[in-house]
Amino acid sequence: MAEIVVLGAGLGGTIMAYELLPHLRKGDRLTLIGQGRNYHFVPSNPWVAVGWRGRKDIEIDLAPIMQRKNIRLLDQGAKRVDPAGNRIELNDSTEIPYDYLVIATGPDLAFDEIPGLGPEAFTQSICHVDHAERAHLAFEAFCKNPGPIVVGAVQGASCYGPAYEFALILDTELRKRKVRDRVPMTFVTAEPYIGHLGLDGVGDTKGLLESEFRDRHIKWITNAKMTSAEADMMHVEELAEDGNLKKTHDLPFKFAMMLPAFRGVAALRGVEKLVNPRGFVLIDEFQRNPTFHNVFGIGVCVAIPPTGPTPVPVGVPKTGFMIESMVTATAENIGALLQGRDPSARATWNAICLADFGDGGVAFVAKPQIPPRNTNWAAKGTWVHLAKVGFEKYFLRKMRGGTSEPFYERFLLKQLDLHKLKEKA
Repeated sequence: MAEIVVLGAGLGGTIMAYELLPHLRKGDRLTLIGQGRNYHFVPSNPWVAVGWRGRKDIEIDLAPIMQRKNIRLLDQGAKRVDPAGNRIELNDSTEIPYDYLVIATGPDLAFDEIPGLGPEAFTQSICHVDHAERAHLAFEAFCKNPGPIVVGAVQGASCYGPAYEFALILDTELRKRKVRDRVPMTFVTAEPYIGHLGLDGVGDTKGLLESEFRDRHIKWITNAKMTSAEADMMHVEELAEDGNLKKTHDLPFKFAMMLPAFRGVAALRGVEKLVNPRGFVLIDEFQRNPTFHNVFGIGVCVAIPPTGPTPVPVGVPKTGFMIESMVTATAENIGALLQGRDPSARATWNAICLADFGDGGVAFVAKPQIPPRNTNWAAKGTWVHLAKVGFEKYFLRKMRGGTSEPFYERFLLKQLDLHKLKEKA
């Protein structure tokens, strides 16, 4: 009998548990460890922040699902991972041993690295449903007395799509409320150009997103380093291509949302040979840690080098489609090890995304995610918004059903194929 543990019950961890089940032998036990028993569909957080969704709309109670599938769910969260001792200390001081561990914790949000950043200070966040709910309260108060808005992603961030989504969803909602004319908007990003996305662009995302911003009267600052924020003012340094200071900006705001940089969670940080200095899990081509061969990493918590040097640090996103491919490869590799075979499955690491703008959106396909690519395509239209809404419903239905099918692959590729057929018609 083997003890297989999945640490983290977000997107990656939950579908990891689902996909591992068919690979287990009789007598093997699978445990899922999360921070609480509820799963939230993170891509819907921008909608929560403007009141288009509520927590209950995007929340799933994992306990009955895992019980039905005979997966042990522990909701205490982890205090420390000990890969040398093959054990995890939980927050209630109990210990869980394992034969195989999959780390799927997601990131720790590094708000503390910039004075004034984050929901405990002066800016909002959409990284967690709790943050999105607080952002919604702040947004409703803002709409009673509108003023300047600043949205973007700070230095070292590795998740840019939601920042673009939120800026444009805000624009859509403000126009619906007939107050857009009273709201100057500025997009502030560490990216070297609009549409970089941490991927050095995909297709013409630069042109598509710049055009969208111009049409919606959103100004932007790239190569931006946020230095601090106060109650109504953000301080930003804009760097030149050589990394030297080009200009400083003092940006007044009445509402601001800045995505933070990510780092590994506290339970992992500083564990020698398991993680890099930033706390991200080191993995090889099989998603396996090079030192601890019974430990695998998937999702946002894994270490991926940037696409290239930039004046301001820019991380690489781990998209849902990419995470799904990591999950499938890891499930196959653990299954092989349980059968006495060597791992051989590799994740595709492709990116296929739908970025919603409230009344339209941009879709892009990057195969592989890091250039040079075999496929490098982007397009925009109302169909992207409709597809994103459809995917939310589809994904939550499948998650509640405990299915192990590849959600992103089946739905997103179908939507893209339908769109391409319409283009040809």
